[in-house]
Amino acid sequence: MDAGPLYAYVDADDAHHGPSRHLLEHHPGPILVPILVVTEVTYLLATRLGASAEVRFLGDLASGALTALEVQPAEWLRMAELVAGYAHMSLGSVDASLIAAAERLGIATVATFDRRHFAAVRPRHVEAFDLVPT
Repeated sequence: MDAGPLYAYVDADDAHHGPSRHLLEHHPGPILVPILVVTEVTYLLATRLGASAEVRFLGDLASGALTALEVQPAEWLRMAELVAGYAHMSLGSVDASLIAAAERLGIATVATFDRRHFAAVRPRHVEAFDLVPT
């Protein structure tokens, strides 16, 4: 899962709150979140909504509702390859970490609102990602 749906789930005023809430409350799980995405979400929540929103998100991680994924050693090189290969689109390390984790785990579905990056990237294990929510 990318940062957008996670942030929108917490922020009731976000335009994507409804679809994000539905996805997180009805997905059978597990919901996997790369650790760099966790960092991005905690930063956004803390700076935009305050400490209580960040604490709520951390509670979701602690409860097991979300599963944080560490970056594996080989994924750093894949991330660098993705960032370089999609430099014209400014694909950053956070998105690249999600792509590398999906490739490692054979996951084809990515929860994101970042259609620009994730629709353009060609993962190694599938022709294209299935992007949700729609």
